[in-house]
Amino acid sequence: MLNELLASRNLPPLKSRGEMLEILQREVYGFLPPKPDSVSFDVEKDTIRRFCAGKADCDRVTVKCSVAGGEFSFPILATIPNDRTKGKYPFFIHINFRPDNPDRYMPTEEIIDNGFALISLCYTDITSDDGDFTDGLAGVLFPGGKRPADGAGKIAMWAWAAMRALDYAETLGDILDLDRACVCGHSRLGKTALFTAAADQRFAFAYSNGSGCSGAAIQRGKSGETVADIVEHFPFWFCENYYKYAGNEDEMPFDQHYLPACIAPRRVFVGSASEDAWADPLSEFLSCVAASPAFEKGIVCPDRLPETDDKFPEGDIGWHIRPGMHYFSRLDWQRLIEFINLHK
Repeated sequence: MLNELLASRNLPPLKSRGEMLEILQREVYGFLPPKPDSVSFDVEKDTIRRFCAGKADCDRVTVKCSVAGGEFSFPILATIPNDRTKGKYPFFIHINFRPDNPDRYMPTEEIIDNGFALISLCYTDITSDDGDFTDGLAGVLFPGGKRPADGAGKIAMWAWAAMRALDYAETLGDILDLDRACVCGHSRLGKTALFTAAADQRFAFAYSNGSGCSGAAIQRGKSGETVADIVEHFPFWFCENYYKYAGNEDEMPFDQHYLPACIAPRRVFVGSASEDAWADPLSEFLSCVAASPAFEKGIVCPDRLPETDDKFPEGDIGWHIRPGMHYFSRLDWQRLIEFINLHK
């Protein structure tokens, strides 16, 4: 059944990782900003000790970068369990909508209780979520706000910042398990998390939650949000080359299964919600099936349409769907933790 469904979508075949990543940058997200010429980290003095009922410390760190001939800085929060008897901690880099810790999308204490560390960044501390290309990192990259047709959109800039958060994690290699780094995010930041891991092979895991159109969901045959919808309302997330595919998805030399496939042979987990019709859970699921040949162990699932509360964590690419709406919930975090722990 699933192969027949995929055949009806007429998806382009998978290519090499390098080819797919080049296509996605040129045609969708824009080419990533260059790596910084230098990067340094300042830990502020008002660090919160004995955080989460005494189980962790929370450092506010300023990341300072020299990039594209300019200077750019942004804050991150590093919440690290303070028990040093348990070995190195796997960790999340969470690209979040707010700087709060904890946050409604980030149950910090529960994450710590499950044996993970957490580094979080607020996406608007990097650049604004609008068409202004003169502020933050955008202003450094594109003086005057002008960018080429394949210039980085906002998603690419947020992904670049998540990579710099991983640069900071690498300075904590005596505490953090650098072989078990996971980048994660919800909605537009789920798109960002997938693109981050696709481009940066240091991430062992990626998780997108409700990333939908231009994220995990294949576009051919998709219900809910379309390319035309997303480039009308959020053109600044993408490079200008993407706009020509509005209402013209069948002419794309790619589809979104290329995005998780670029993460192979590492691991990817995709989360959907049963009432999130705009994201289209079925198209997110079929994307995982279509990307499976890129992985050593593709998605492990029955040959049928998915049902609410299905979870398929056994493969190197996995998927789950929970009841409810577009939201990054505790259950999503719990299933993500389960997925990572299953693939130690």
